[in-house]
Amino acid sequence: MQSSDPSTSFKLGKDWPAWVWTLWSLTAAFGTYFCMYAFRKPFNAAGFDVSSSFKDEYWGLDEKSLLVIAQVLGYTASKFLAIKFVAELRPERRAAAILVLIALAEAALLLFGIAPVPLRGVCLFFNGLPLGMVFGLVLGFLEGRRVTEALTAGLCVSFILADGFMKSVGEFLLQQGVSQYWMPAAAGGMFVIPLCIGVAMLSCIPHPTQQDEAERSERTPLNHRERMAFLREYGLVLIPIIVVYLLATILRSFRGDFLPELWSDLGTKPDSGTYTQSEMVVSFFITVFCGATVIIHDNRRALLSALGICGLGAVLLCGTVLWHKLYPIPPMTLIVLLGTALYLPYVAIHTTVLERLIALSHERGNLGFLMSMVDAVGYLGYVGVLLVRKTLDIQGNLLDFFLQASLIAGLIACGCVAASVLYFLFFYSRRILPVKPAAPFS
Repeated sequence: MQSSDPSTSFKLGKDWPAWVWTLWSLTAAFGTYFCMYAFRKPFNAAGFDVSSSFKDEYWGLDEKSLLVIAQVLGYTASKFLAIKFVAELRPERRAAAILVLIALAEAALLLFGIAPVPLRGVCLFFNGLPLGMVFGLVLGFLEGRRVTEALTAGLCVSFILADGFMKSVGEFLLQQGVSQYWMPAAAGGMFVIPLCIGVAMLSCIPHPTQQDEAERSERTPLNHRERMAFLREYGLVLIPIIVVYLLATILRSFRGDFLPELWSDLGTKPDSGTYTQSEMVVSFFITVFCGATVIIHDNRRALLSALGICGLGAVLLCGTVLWHKLYPIPPMTLIVLLGTALYLPYVAIHTTVLERLIALSHERGNLGFLMSMVDAVGYLGYVGVLLVRKTLDIQGNLLDFFLQASLIAGLIACGCVAASVLYFLFFYSRRILPVKPAAPFS
């Protein structure tokens, strides 16, 4: 992972071996994105106002649902902005951009602590608005390398663990007497210094080597014309992948935002460490399966393997729901199995599917553009689910709704994965996907 251009070499550790830089990069990406979640997720640990008077005044929604919708709307809008912002941003500006975006998110949380009820949702909208661009910026430091899957798997583990851990942080602060409206800002403030350390480490990561670029293609900013050209060439194969990612995002986000309610419907009241415990088990399985594709050098085989992981997740999701309907599963086991099933396709697309698709194309480009695009579609779908909850009369037992939705989504995902695998097995060899030789390197 040492720089391919002496003029851009970093003085810090420029002679370190590749494995040291790999560990450095993994630590930097994990730490940065883990800390970002402190500015996004702790508020989910609070119950907020669920009184009938609040629902009567705010379209039949309880306060937590309203706040979740507001933040996700901001996060979704951010993903659409990221399609252009992340794709076009020059690499040397990424670190500063991450710090500015998270500072804006913390400012919104401070306003959330003092805002009157009608404006609290607005504050969380503007909290989510900058945060949705952070992932693509962090990913830009890791893509286009022979070890990208391992690095991105570590990055994805950060948000799996952080999702539960930051709820535990929020629960801890509430138990210490911090107001539920000031708790989100307080949680974010606890992680400012670690975040800055992580971003500083990211800024020191060397550029991909010539061998990285030969195997994975050169990664550069993309303007609008170049983005449209890529989508015209590869849009067909992206459709089933986007559908799988959409379904995984909806269910994974619902599970994350309403995990306390799902535990409650299972007859269990979790303590502050339960969320972290369940997600640690999930992250172990995700790391093993999704990170392992780094050992497959052939891009086509790695892509097919990653699609197989997506299919495994879909089958596990359907199997878990049917098993629970026939023979009720213990709460912790059920939560872990559902989490593993949802994160398998979600993370496989992050780590391998899109990365290897770019590598197969031998096109100049960047992973941040594709990830922002599929994320935008995924979160837009999640917003739709949150908005129609009342219309569909599913306000009662959230666990029953979640399990029914999981079974349907799992069946659809199985079909989409099968279509993608068949496409690459039989049509790719017939050159329906344009395959261009890698440009020679001087």
